[in-house]
Amino acid sequence: MTDAAATLEQILDDRYSCRGFTSQPVPEETIDRILQMAQRTASWCNSQAWQVELVSGQATSGFAAHLTEYVLNNGMRSDLPAPERYDGVYGERRRDSGYGLYTALGIERSDKEARLTQMLENYRFFGAPHVAVITSDAGLGTYGAVDCGGYVATFLAAASSLGVATCAQAALALYSDGVREHLGIGEDRMIVCGISFGYADPEHPANAFRAGRADLTDVVRRHG
Repeated sequence: MTDAAATLEQILDDRYSCRGFTSQPVPEETIDRILQMAQRTASWCNSQAWQVELVSGQATSGFAAHLTEYVLNNGMRSDLPAPERYDGVYGERRRDSGYGLYTALGIERSDKEARLTQMLENYRFFGAPHVAVITSDAGLGTYGAVDCGGYVATFLAAASSLGVATCAQAALALYSDGVREHLGIGEDRMIVCGISFGYADPEHPANAFRAGRADLTDVVRRHG
């Protein structure tokens, strides 16, 4: 059991949000293994709310071109309510994360053109050869979305255990209509997020950035 815990700790320590991928595709058997592991995610009443739209190969390029054009010509509309605000420590963490990434990329705060270009990389999936769009049954509401969050976390860890890099992207859900239009997703499904995945480009400067984590004293209140 100790060895299993150490292995899990290592997987969680190694995982990060990759923002620069090579074009090398992930073998189908590896993708299937990731999906099989992710399918073991616990869910409310075992509803297994998630469904996955898996995009690979030339379809990824077509999806990226569609979304990039859509984002440049349409306003945001998310199936899930976006955060109303980032108060206090949440705003600090958000700013620190953004500052760390843009510093790694050498992008100045005043360089609006470079910041726009980098923002659009979200919709090009940072060059990843695969993207999984995660949806939930609209009738399951908040609980379905929470279950999908668990699925995403398991997917990320499973991929990392197999040497596959990932980036979970709420950015895709901000343009739900564009995603739905291209992939033919019905109104009965909520777009929760995307997961871009493939193999990390070790030379890409964005991949040198690592987001920090709060201390346990900041997030845990102990009773008894």
